[in-house]
Amino acid sequence: MCCPGCEAVAKAIVDNGLDDYYKYRTEQSVKGENLVPEELEQLQLYDNDNLQKQFVSETSSSDIKSASLILEGIVCAACVWLNEQHVGKLPGVKSFAINYSTQRARVSWDDSQIKLSEILKAISSIGYRAHPFDPGRQDAIQKKERHRALIRLAVAGLGAMQVMMLAIALYAGDYSGISEDMKLFFRWVSALIATPVVFYSAQTFFKGAWSDLKRKQLGMDVPVALAIGGAYVASCWATFFNAGQVYFDSVTMFTFFLLVGRFLELRARQRSGEVADALVKLLPVMANRLQDGTAEQVLVNDLQAGDLLRVKPGETIPADGIIVEGQSSIDESLITGESYPLRRVENDNVIGGTVNIESPIIVSVSKTGDETVLAGIQRLLDRAQTEKPRIAMLADKVAGYFVAVILLLAMVTGYIWWQIDSAQAFWIVLSMLVVTCPCALSLATPAAMTAATGALTRLGVLVTRAHALETLARVDTFVFDKTGTLTQGNLTVTQTRLFADIPEEQCQQIAVSLEQASEHPVAKAFMHLNIAALTASETKAEVGQGIEAVIDRQRYRIGKQQWVGEIIEPADQKQIENTVQGNNKPQQMQSQVYLASEQGWLAVFSLEDSLREEAKTMITQLQQLNIESVLLSGDQQAVVNNIATALNIKTSYAEQKPDDKLAVIKQLQQQGHIVAMVGDGVNDAPVLAAAQVSVAMGSGTQLAQASSDMVLLSENLSHIQQSVLHARQTIKVVKQNLSWAVVYNLTALPLAALGYIAPWLAAIGMSASSLFVVLNALRLMKIKQSSSS
Repeated sequence: MCCPGCEAVAKAIVDNGLDDYYKYRTEQSVKGENLVPEELEQLQLYDNDNLQKQFVSETSSSDIKSASLILEGIVCAACVWLNEQHVGKLPGVKSFAINYSTQRARVSWDDSQIKLSEILKAISSIGYRAHPFDPGRQDAIQKKERHRALIRLAVAGLGAMQVMMLAIALYAGDYSGISEDMKLFFRWVSALIATPVVFYSAQTFFKGAWSDLKRKQLGMDVPVALAIGGAYVASCWATFFNAGQVYFDSVTMFTFFLLVGRFLELRARQRSGEVADALVKLLPVMANRLQDGTAEQVLVNDLQAGDLLRVKPGETIPADGIIVEGQSSIDESLITGESYPLRRVENDNVIGGTVNIESPIIVSVSKTGDETVLAGIQRLLDRAQTEKPRIAMLADKVAGYFVAVILLLAMVTGYIWWQIDSAQAFWIVLSMLVVTCPCALSLATPAAMTAATGALTRLGVLVTRAHALETLARVDTFVFDKTGTLTQGNLTVTQTRLFADIPEEQCQQIAVSLEQASEHPVAKAFMHLNIAALTASETKAEVGQGIEAVIDRQRYRIGKQQWVGEIIEPADQKQIENTVQGNNKPQQMQSQVYLASEQGWLAVFSLEDSLREEAKTMITQLQQLNIESVLLSGDQQAVVNNIATALNIKTSYAEQKPDDKLAVIKQLQQQGHIVAMVGDGVNDAPVLAAAQVSVAMGSGTQLAQASSDMVLLSENLSHIQQSVLHARQTIKVVKQNLSWAVVYNLTALPLAALGYIAPWLAAIGMSASSLFVVLNALRLMKIKQSSSS
């Protein structure tokens, strides 16, 4: 382009879809510039399907896609609000949410209506840059951001010190006398020093305000930019005409203190996001893959299911897999929060990102890429951090109106003071604009929530929904599933009682054949028998009852007694019940699973499980917090009663189908209880979704975890009580922050309007207010470990 005019015309042609105009061009541009800007071409690369496989996830609908993005240029909560409003209104964008602490966004869009490159271009059009999340690139961006912030701060600090020295001389001259030439000289020198502070150090505020005004919005940068710009212009005017007052000292001091506050806020924000970043960086870049007995170095991204990996002591396991040779201790602390290494032997599962401690092991890869546990954790964490709790959305809404009210009050106050004392009017308006910037109000909630979720993640409690902590703090009833939640979930077949002339091993083989496709803990108990399964067809699972299938043209059922008995003629139920009762050991928490064919009863299997060691302590701790515990199980009445007695749980429900469990939850809610549900299996998914807040066990099914608000990765029940305490502390800190922001503004505003606060003091007060809420929130990054953990 030869000039800005040509550039504007060319841009208008491209933006309006009139590219055909260039087909009739008689010769190429002199500069040889491309019609499509290089930056736009780079953005269009992200629409490539092969490239999107690395960072885009798809839902059940092939057109709906979602991705995690990094945003550059986010400096305050107003930037977050502006981007969310702008992108969220684009046709085809389903959702767009930004986590202020990590500067990462989660976007979901309909690919048939809008392309990812168009979303990235829309973000670019309002002065920000966005690109798919990459941990290495994010580190570089954060380092660059800190470097720029330090330079801006250094320029503002040096300028403020020099201008303040000259201002002291001018103030002293007003009392002791100073020549007009020297006074004018000091003013010109002050203007010269203040100029780079305004045009370089403070440019971030002007850019933010301009973006807000272009979108016809009033963000937090608007009053700041008005204060700095207005004071600088007025001071330059007074200097040029040698009349009136100058405010160069207030301009530079305000800019310096504001930048100090934002830099400290930046460091605190990046610190609070380090937990999420640490999870992403757990996986190594390279892995030792065994090929024909020889180890070769390959990229982790190139691994496939079935590959054999050699993992030496001290190395990180590159992907989810199963140990096929060797045994060792595995450090899972960064993922599960478990402080001690756990012993893993052959056929045990290992998680990618954990560390092998003692001995070399051979691991067969089972899951890679987006299917790994680590990737699932990261997706859940992204979802939680980009969603906003109700209290945060309310604060953002109030902050938007607050800016408009402040501008209106400043205008009215300025007019009144102009009638009273015109010399005082300008700096009073300036002080009002500076002292009441609502940064603290908008920072109060997100800073606390991010710090709290980071602390709980380190503990092994993954918060996957924004409202979880807010709701958990108000919970008065915890409802627990039994198997895999209060118990270990490692059921074992301890006894087989036969009712027909069929060998015990054959009955067990039939049971294994029926259960082989199930993920239920009962099925896993039969899989541990290591018996070869028969071919089964027409397999059907009745939720909460059992499994039915056809083997060798014979229909079988395994599960609960009443349901299993439906496929046979009325049998001698008394005989079966007596047999079971004669072998039942209440103290051992045994459950019975029945097996029958259409010809009659075949066997009853006794399955035994053990309580988690920390279960009773956890129930006691919840009682001390005035939280009632309820046991909700599909198991037999005798087993449930024994467990409830052992754990001192007063309310229990046995033989509950999924619909029955749902009814219990709704009944508790109708009675006014705030209910938290803890479960692990497919049967628990509807109940988890129905509770006000839900917790899935880390070893539970993916469906249960997707339906939950929190995931107990550590599998340590004592962390539930710690989570409740931390949630209550989080809400307490949020209320402290909001109260401080409101009280500060209500106190500072009238003082500034009455002329008791100078502009430089207003700058200190506003920066200190923002810094206070951030530092107060950072207290939540530390969580007290209970003695039972």
